[in-house]
Amino acid sequence: MSESQATETLSDAAVKHVFVLMLENHSFDHLFAMSGIPGINAATTQNCNSLGDQIYCVKDGAPASMTTDPGHEFADVALQLSDCNRGFVQSYATSISEGTGTPTAGHVGDIMACFNTPAQLPVIAQLAHEYAICDQWHSSMPGPTWPNRFFVHGASSACLDRSPHPLEETEWESHVHGFCFEHGSIYQALTRAGHQWRLYSDMHNRYRDPSEWQDGGWIPQVSSLRGISIFDVHPLDSSRQSTPWADNFARDLQGDYPYAYTFIEPNFGKSFFDKQPPWPGPTYKDGSSQHPEDDPYGGECLIKAVYEAIRNSPLWDNSLLVIVYDEHGGFYDHVSPPIAKAPGDGNVNGLKHLNGFDFKRYGVRVPAVIVSPRIAKGTVDHTLYDHTSILATVQRMLGMGHLTNRDKTANDLRPLFTDTPLRSDADCPRELNNPVPPIQKLTGTRPVDIDRPLPETGNWVGFLKILLKAELDMCNEGDDAKGEILKRFQQIATTGEAKAYMQAMGEKIAAMRGMAAP
Repeated sequence: MSESQATETLSDAAVKHVFVLMLENHSFDHLFAMSGIPGINAATTQNCNSLGDQIYCVKDGAPASMTTDPGHEFADVALQLSDCNRGFVQSYATSISEGTGTPTAGHVGDIMACFNTPAQLPVIAQLAHEYAICDQWHSSMPGPTWPNRFFVHGASSACLDRSPHPLEETEWESHVHGFCFEHGSIYQALTRAGHQWRLYSDMHNRYRDPSEWQDGGWIPQVSSLRGISIFDVHPLDSSRQSTPWADNFARDLQGDYPYAYTFIEPNFGKSFFDKQPPWPGPTYKDGSSQHPEDDPYGGECLIKAVYEAIRNSPLWDNSLLVIVYDEHGGFYDHVSPPIAKAPGDGNVNGLKHLNGFDFKRYGVRVPAVIVSPRIAKGTVDHTLYDHTSILATVQRMLGMGHLTNRDKTANDLRPLFTDTPLRSDADCPRELNNPVPPIQKLTGTRPVDIDRPLPETGNWVGFLKILLKAELDMCNEGDDAKGEILKRFQQIATTGEAKAYMQAMGEKIAAMRGMAAP
């Protein structure tokens, strides 16, 4: 790189490729309060919650994985945020909304513990030091994964304020076109404006023990959307059983890459039906989403691989990578969410059994690290963001309109890289620290498979519906088989039947894509 290039001052037009990697369920304080990064708004050991006469304070060195899944449904978050964020311990100790039971007395305080970031999360710690960390990035609403992920796709959750429910007759079940937004998704908007986009997922669970199709963690959540087929989501790499093995994502970036926007999903692990008797809830272990019941190793590997693929590609000088978490997962954070602008769109999916939330408040803070050679090293950004800030950034860069009132008023990321000198090649690491290996497992055996009735709500509902949508998409328009497919799907009543459906659909989709097993 020449001296003139190194000192070049650029407008936002210089960023031509925006990449987003969205992981799972951690608060800002949980990941970064003990990071030692100067200037961030972080909890200290003086921040406490109580339960009865027992005081639990923020502490260093969080466990690699939680013994139970902290509650993060709407009612859980309302309790956690009560009395100036003093309800996190009570919620963790008592909530059973995730179906994994309650923690033992010795583990109640784990909800207040924060990772020793440099020692436990060396990959994201390095990126936070090298580029920008945002300490006022909030999830888009105080609730679980599905509505918050919808916000990053459509600047709204179309009034959804809870996890999917099987009893509702939604548009995406009865007409099987997918979850829709009144004003469309960012992908539909990009297409209308003449811009191309790309979707990837860690479908083959590259960094952990091999999983099976029946585990369900390979199913990309983004394919629940209207206009998005499961075949639109590309594996980050070829199956580990394929010959020769290929890093699809890194290879794609080396060629002609015309995509203005790329969204990347992790693998959600052995997610939905590896139960924890006597509780019906899943474990989410051995994935790359960094779910609370899993250790962070797979996610750290995924972050490292995504960064290094972009960094070592011809796109690097014109790229922006956003690493963010969908929601806080029930973990303590000391900052109360501020007032938000309601999206202002309608319940176009016919959703029922809602909590009546007005979407005029953000959710809990989540970790967000922004990476680009056009961002000054060691930047700490105190700007208020939520997931719609990603959409606002892309829209304003490309001269597009907004989708809802939320992205219309959202702060965007352009001030981080507009008129910032392009950093030299030597100033941006080509390789990152290695992730911390997971704790050695005592056994490699799977949990005992007990066939149980399906629970009434949870992630499994949405992911099964994605497979239904995919199966119907495979039929020809007006095919009489669609009625039979719907009938068979509606008869799935137990975890065993659901696993069999996931396995069969995984094999069918893989065969159509010419893929091997995970």
